[in-house]
Amino acid sequence: VQLDETGGGLVQAGGSLRLSCAASGRAGDKYDMGWFRQLPGGEREFVAAISGNGGRTSYLDFVKGRFTISGDNAKNTVYLQMNSLKPDDTAVYYCAAVDAWAAGVPIINESDYTYWGQGTQVTVYV
Repeated sequence: VQLDETGGGLVQAGGSLRLSCAASGRAGDKYDMGWFRQLPGGEREFVAAISGNGGRTSYLDFVKGRFTISGDNAKNTVYLQMNSLKPDDTAVYYCAAVDAWAAGVPIINESDYTYWGQGTQVTVYV
C-alpha cells in the first residue's frame, strides 16, 4: 500500500491548509489512518487519527479545535483540515495507515501503523 500526501506549503499564521492522503489499496479495503508530524529538531509526534470502522477520531491536545481529520472510505483517503495555524505547527507532516481494526478505535501509537507516506512540509510564518 502506498500513501500519497498532498497539500503542504507555506502559510501565514492564522491561515489554513488542508492535507490529503490517498492510500493505494484495493477497492473495499478499510484502513485506520492518522497524521503525525516532526517538528524541526524534534521527534515525530501524533497529531490526529481516524478509525476506518466507525470514523472515530482522536487529536493531540495542542491542535484540538483547530484541526479536523476526516476520511472517505470509498476513496481510501484521509484529510487533515488545519485552521488557525501557528508557527509552532511548522513541521513535516506524515500520513500513516494500517489495515482497519475491527474495534474501530483511532490509533495514536506510531508503532501500530504499517504504512507511511513520504511527508509533506508545512511552514507557518508570522
